[in-house]
Amino acid sequence: MTRTTTEELDDAEFTRRTEPYRRELLAHCYRMLGSVHDAEDLVQETYLRAWRSYARFEGRSSLRTWLYQIATNACLSALGHRARRVLPSGLGGPADDPGAPVEPGGPGVAWLEPMPDALVSPESADPAAIVAAREGLRLALIACLQHLPARQRAVLILRDVLAWPAAEVAAALGLSTAAVKSLLQRARGRLAELEPAGARIAEPSEPAARAVLEKYVAAFENSDPHALERLLREDATLEMTPARTWFAGRATCLPFIAAQAIGSPGDWRMVAVRANGQQAAAAYLRDARGVYRAFGVAVLTTTASQIARITLFGDPGLVELFGLPPVAA
Repeated sequence: MTRTTTEELDDAEFTRRTEPYRRELLAHCYRMLGSVHDAEDLVQETYLRAWRSYARFEGRSSLRTWLYQIATNACLSALGHRARRVLPSGLGGPADDPGAPVEPGGPGVAWLEPMPDALVSPESADPAAIVAAREGLRLALIACLQHLPARQRAVLILRDVLAWPAAEVAAALGLSTAAVKSLLQRARGRLAELEPAGARIAEPSEPAARAVLEKYVAAFENSDPHALERLLREDATLEMTPARTWFAGRATCLPFIAAQAIGSPGDWRMVAVRANGQQAAAAYLRDARGVYRAFGVAVLTTTASQIARITLFGDPGLVELFGLPPVAA
């Protein structure tokens, strides 16, 4: 057998054994980095590092654990020279004047990105596994994780999201078990301070959650602020990257939407999608020529009957991540 043929067989074996973990590794890197694009880059880096080391993989741990170890350490290295990903609420308090000009984020801000469910949803048919995967990708959780120091973030994800034993986390990160426990305690304490309180988030597959999204889309496409008023909880919040300005409470969210966002009937066209295990809509805005061009993606935090949070990512390029065209037909 020639050397080339042997290498081809090794390559085929590596791909066969490692490819089933690509989706969950992408979700893991996204939790660490808060960016789909950065996560995709780090997954590629993970597979490159794994291929280079595959001949030395001796099976002392499972292949899955080994890949997660490589991915986590690759993310930790990357975080050393990347800005923290944020939402507007991570930069300051809410605005109290919905009629004031919106404050731009500025060139130095790295914004959090939404994750399309289709890229990371487990292929398992087990409903419990699907729900657990969604809970580990909720937008509020991802935003909070970005506020933790890198090693605290890694420990919290490995212990509380992936349910690794402390000793296994210690081995993966080159730490003592005592250090892992200390980092986890601090991370949990900080996360408890950061996580927003509120009613239960409805699963995106629930009929009530789908109905809320449909009403939201109809309200924008029909330019109906009264319909939005009925949809928004009294304590609803609105964030809109790439602006620093955000609003807390229906009393300020609704006037801003009515005056500066909802436009005229027919200005908006929206397509239902799912992001971060939540209901979402890809938004297209009609230009002066009547062409609907991609505007961004709105991720909704919904209860059984209302919207608790609207997070609008005003980046047209994100629409294509959801498999949609830049211009609506």
